[in-house]
Amino acid sequence: MTSPDPTRLVTAAVPFVGLTGGLAAGKSTALGILAELGVPVLSTDAVVHELYLGEELRRIVVDRWGREVAPDGVVDRQAIAGVVFGDPDERRWLEEQIWPRVGERVWAFRQDAQQRDPAPPAAVVETPLLFEAGMADAYDATIAVIAPEALRAERAAARGHAAVDERNSRHLTQQEKAERATYVVVNDGSLRDLRGRLGSILDDLRNPVR
Repeated sequence: MTSPDPTRLVTAAVPFVGLTGGLAAGKSTALGILAELGVPVLSTDAVVHELYLGEELRRIVVDRWGREVAPDGVVDRQAIAGVVFGDPDERRWLEEQIWPRVGERVWAFRQDAQQRDPAPPAAVVETPLLFEAGMADAYDATIAVIAPEALRAERAAARGHAAVDERNSRHLTQQEKAERATYVVVNDGSLRDLRGRLGSILDDLRNPVR
């Protein structure tokens, strides 16, 4: 874990923290461990999934692209991806529908965390494109989870993915994420190791450098 930048640490009663990291580095695993440590957590990917299951977003995308993107009344995310892939205008339109709604959920989540008694050590939102989308300033601190390339490739293969390649995607590289984050967690050991590293970050957030 790198040392925190004192100029970027928090003053809020409940630190609001953005979690991101490299593909197959273990972001979701880290989020689960933080929940076990008593931290309220939210995954923006999960919020997007819920939105796609809802009637409002289904109606919006069907009005735009036709019923073929929601056969049997269920949004087909693969079909949506096929429409927006390679078409910046359509992708931008879709993001304009999704992200304000995600933002509303994130805001409500933060307000709920701030009102909890006793106050939790932090409130953490997993946002894969946190830096890429320019959202870092919305958080009191950020955590980047990274892992050695060989280990990431192994994890990706276990999920049925042939490779991990951020260069040809919208994702920053692991190094770029690490350079921008308040904290960096290297997920190269056991779950116990990861838990200990995340616990150390929570300790720092409880006692910010002034």
